[in-house]
Amino acid sequence: MTDQTKDRISPEAEKARVSPEAKKDRVVIFDTTLRDGEQSPGATMSHEEKLEIAALLDEMGVDIIEAGFPVASEGDFRAVAEIARQTQNATICGLARANLKDIDRCWDAVRHAHSPRIHTFIGTSPLHRTIPGLTQDEMADRIHETVTHARNLCDNVQWSPMDATRTEWDYLKRTVEIAIKAGATTINIPDTVGYTAPVESADLIRRLIREVPGGDEVVFATHCHNDLGMATANALAAVEGGARQIECTINGLGERAGNTALEEVVMALRVRGDIMPFATGIDTRKIMNISRKVAAISGFSVQPNKAIVGKNAFAHESGIHQDGMLKNAETFEIMRPEDVGLAATNIVMGKHSGRAALRSKLHDLGFELAENQLGDVFVRFKELADRKKEVYDEDLIALVYAGLDDESDRLQVKDLQVICGTHGPQKASLTMVIDGQEASTEATGDGPVDATFNAVKALFPHEARLQLYQVAAVTEGTDAQATVSVRMEEEGRIVTGQSADTDTVVASAKAYVHALNRLLVRREKAGSDGREVSYKDVS
Repeated sequence: MTDQTKDRISPEAEKARVSPEAKKDRVVIFDTTLRDGEQSPGATMSHEEKLEIAALLDEMGVDIIEAGFPVASEGDFRAVAEIARQTQNATICGLARANLKDIDRCWDAVRHAHSPRIHTFIGTSPLHRTIPGLTQDEMADRIHETVTHARNLCDNVQWSPMDATRTEWDYLKRTVEIAIKAGATTINIPDTVGYTAPVESADLIRRLIREVPGGDEVVFATHCHNDLGMATANALAAVEGGARQIECTINGLGERAGNTALEEVVMALRVRGDIMPFATGIDTRKIMNISRKVAAISGFSVQPNKAIVGKNAFAHESGIHQDGMLKNAETFEIMRPEDVGLAATNIVMGKHSGRAALRSKLHDLGFELAENQLGDVFVRFKELADRKKEVYDEDLIALVYAGLDDESDRLQVKDLQVICGTHGPQKASLTMVIDGQEASTEATGDGPVDATFNAVKALFPHEARLQLYQVAAVTEGTDAQATVSVRMEEEGRIVTGQSADTDTVVASAKAYVHALNRLLVRREKAGSDGREVSYKDVS
């Protein structure tokens, strides 16, 4: 890299760096759903799912997509590399630990992006320094070496002192200065364990910008976790302190209690622009669609009272609230449902609704399906409409996601009959198609679901352990569809499965089989595609 190239400022720095001549009102959105979000137990995504989420993030206006941790596995590398080649607008970032092998592998994955970025990090707090056994001086040398190497490969380099909020102030300041001098264009300050509070978050960024030489010439970023429920507040406080990049995930997906939720910070900045005069490039009308998609793929349902994207976020039951809403929506709503991509009205469809009406309705809900996908959804819509008098938006969304799985379908539920009641044991009679061959059995259990799962295991023996079984009603009423989610683990491989049906036991069987199909895919990839390293591993 020439000196002239090395002196260039990255696209994000041009947008958002904190310097006297830079605009102060632009906040860069850095989405890490595909990296940090995927670290949630059971949230592992397939290659195709990662590509689809990346395309949706790019379409909605995310500035930077952290597409993965390329050195972790061959699968991660391939996904990051393909996202880099396919993404039209966003900068594509890969994560690398503080060693040359990680950084080289990261660069090989992102180099074909129209705007690549290398994100390298090391744990700087006293607790994290003991893991690699480095002294402060040895770690400082490592930071200089690795950031310099990254910058010689790429002119857009982000550096993070992991667990920054528990790092001694003098040492944090020293390491940030080293990273800036070595060529980092973005300095990310992670609250790795969700420990800090908003007043501290703002003050920390403010002091770094003011006291670190060169601090006013780079972008400062904030990366917050939600262990104490303050991730969004901490991120917004950091922006007040001078940060111009927020790291976040869709639905707040992430390890433990999750990360800062993209939808929350974006809508907070939009709604409260009077006291937070900062803008993002996000098309907020696309929020609900990608929220639903991430929930379906990850198997992590959005809690009903979740801000912005929860089912109850725009629901009003109190008579006083309803009366006020009818007279003036602003009485009890500070944003419109349409602002986040919710349809203004929930038009009910029924068995007389045709294909064109279904296509139009799905378009309003944010889905553009190919003809074969639409045909499949239409068939299942008609089946549902015959069993359910009224089909609501939520029913259609469940139908779409139940039919868009691209994983193996070696296992299929063909027929299920259960006998249950107050006198046990309950019994399930099940017919499955396994690799094209039909097989049937009967099994008993402690309840119809347990009996059904025992029948599946009898037909397809496995050692996977059920970690989670969750049922949620899609709509109200006794004829509502039930969405069932299961999470299973086998030899460290965690998979999720989902399905929806008006019969809860049928939905349970299909969700269980869905998870097993995903497990088969993971087994097939285990040889060359098993996860080799974790970002937590000592580098």
